[in-house]
Amino acid sequence: MFSENKKEKQMTEGTSNQNIIAQGTKMVGDFNSEGDFRIDGIIDGNIKTSGKVVVGKAGLIKGTLHGTDAYFEGKFSGKLALSGTLTLKSSAHIEGEVVVGKLAVEPGATFNVTCAMKGTVKEMNNGGQAAVQQQEQQQQRKPQGGKTA
Repeated sequence: MFSENKKEKQMTEGTSNQNIIAQGTKMVGDFNSEGDFRIDGIIDGNIKTSGKVVVGKAGLIKGTLHGTDAYFEGKFSGKLALSGTLTLKSSAHIEGEVVVGKLAVEPGATFNVTCAMKGTVKEMNNGGQAAVQQQEQQQQRKPQGGKTA
């Protein structure tokens, strides 16, 4: 009797929420979740999650994706902002604007984007613009010819 309650409690506490968009499914709209996403269908809209996003070979996202980590085998077109790692397998095709913490690309992946790698979540929330502006300011401050006073 007590062991059944313990098992149920462990199952609900130990698992994360997973959202699965199956192949052949097309969803239009904005999605917010604290759980992970597995996308093998098509999403036309915006996704915001603190979980991991996995896009299978048949998967496609058109819109924006704000999250922690993403693993792409499929396609993405739009604005992608991740505080963690973007992993692109050889079959991935990414177009648009990307702001990430880390980037891993396999040979064969298509990566046609404007890309900024950022160091803090605050920079990501500003669309990476703070990082770009800081880099430009630092370049302007560097002395020419390698000599300092």
